[in-house]
Amino acid sequence: MRLILLCVLVALSGCAQRERVPDPAPETRINTPQGRLIGYVADSGAHVWRAIPFAAPPVGALRWAPAEPAAGWTGERQAVTRPMACPQMANGLSADLLGADAGELAGQEDCLYLDVYAPPNARDLPVMVWIHGGGNTWGWADQYNGAQLAMDQNAVVVVVQYRLGPLGFFAHQALREAGSDIANFALTDHVAALSWVQANIASYGGDPGTVTLFGESAGGTNIAALMASPLASGLFHRAIMQSGSASSVPRDVAEGRLGEAANPSMVIAQDLAGPRATADDLRAVPVEAVYAAYAGPGGRIDLPTVIADGASLPDTGVMTAFNDLETFNAVPLILGTNRDETKLYNALDEDYVARHFGLFFRIRDRELYDAINEYQARIWALNGVDEIADTMVAAGHDEVWAYRFDWDEGGSNIFLDTTEVFGAMHSMEIPFVFNHFEFFGPRLDPFVFTDGNAEGREALAREMGSYWGRFARQGDPGASWRRWSEGPARMRFDTGGSAMLDGRLTNEALAAAINGDSRIPQGRRCELVASMQGPYFDDTNALGPLTSC
Repeated sequence: MRLILLCVLVALSGCAQRERVPDPAPETRINTPQGRLIGYVADSGAHVWRAIPFAAPPVGALRWAPAEPAAGWTGERQAVTRPMACPQMANGLSADLLGADAGELAGQEDCLYLDVYAPPNARDLPVMVWIHGGGNTWGWADQYNGAQLAMDQNAVVVVVQYRLGPLGFFAHQALREAGSDIANFALTDHVAALSWVQANIASYGGDPGTVTLFGESAGGTNIAALMASPLASGLFHRAIMQSGSASSVPRDVAEGRLGEAANPSMVIAQDLAGPRATADDLRAVPVEAVYAAYAGPGGRIDLPTVIADGASLPDTGVMTAFNDLETFNAVPLILGTNRDETKLYNALDEDYVARHFGLFFRIRDRELYDAINEYQARIWALNGVDEIADTMVAAGHDEVWAYRFDWDEGGSNIFLDTTEVFGAMHSMEIPFVFNHFEFFGPRLDPFVFTDGNAEGREALAREMGSYWGRFARQGDPGASWRRWSEGPARMRFDTGGSAMLDGRLTNEALAAAINGDSRIPQGRRCELVASMQGPYFDDTNALGPLTSC
């Protein structure tokens, strides 16, 4: 969701510029099971190899099919340019990098590539595999630079691309009749990437027996799905969910056979290829037509993702799998949220924040804005942290830790006070995890990450990185960070040092707080709860009776 925010800040941030292609560096030349390749050396000193194929191109008969292993190559592959993004609708600042106008389709179906970052002379190092966010409808590997993280934590960092939107998540009877019950093709891409790591990462200096998955937003949700997926068993050994969830959609709902879903696949398929479409008919539809069938205003793609298909995921959903140690991949887990998650979205809502001339951001009612964001973020944390942790611990999984990210010290000027408007919003923790503060664009980054806050944020980045790195190496973040099973608490990350924040979020406590908060008019209380509810397997179903609506 980060680039959606940047669309409205284009005058502040400017457009991102294309990177120059680095020169291949002889010291990065390696032999791998796929073939010989050469990369480059990053400014941090990390060795980098980009656009490495981890699965066969998902085109033709492999569109809407589980990922297949990638072929090798002959000769020497120059791995110095970024991979092409998977098909997605371009928006705002993404348009320049994707080579398309905002609202147009960008990317190509041959997109299953990954980037690898490693310290020089790496050998048997822990592996950290990043799954990007973007609502499972947009994003690509080039948004994330793992070079500094690799150097700081002496780890091999892998950044993965995967099929997005309707190419990544699509349930249809014709595909099942063709031989596969899987509807989460993006999930099979993650499994293929993890299988690639097992077979190849030793050549890059990584230890295939010490693999940590980490990801944010949809990436975190996909990690929850991988923990519930039988396909991923044994392929990873720790996991970090940043602002994710354990939500999933029943297959019948995704197809349009039951309930109401945005753009159910059976309805879309009929529009694309007729009521009796076969798998071959569907795969023959041009990708432009597929996306045109899903695109809403401004090119927005809305569809069910993370589908409980009974093959890649249990048919009872992701969350239910966590009830029993026998039904999920019970690896050590860190999960957390940001204190002001929904400020990313509410900052764009004219009901809350006025924008004058497209530049001046002014909060209309500071008390209401703070209250709405406070409760929405707490509901997000209840769903994405507390309920998952409680469920796993009740099932006997002891190795669960939680956090909250609170940094809100971005810069300000006459246009915008980022502390007030954005605070510790969704995605703000990512540059701290990667210790790489080129994240929001070449002009906005210096505005948010200023000289005045450099000392504090750099210290916080080192601290967070050390926890993430220790967890990747050893499977626990250290004695100072208490397990959830020792009494519900989360590590609070902010400048001045981290500390444990005790307490569990509950439906009852949120109900009492919302009902008793005079900052929020009665009608807004109902809207507040409804805005954060998930209609399917998401445990926020329990929030229905929170207020007397």
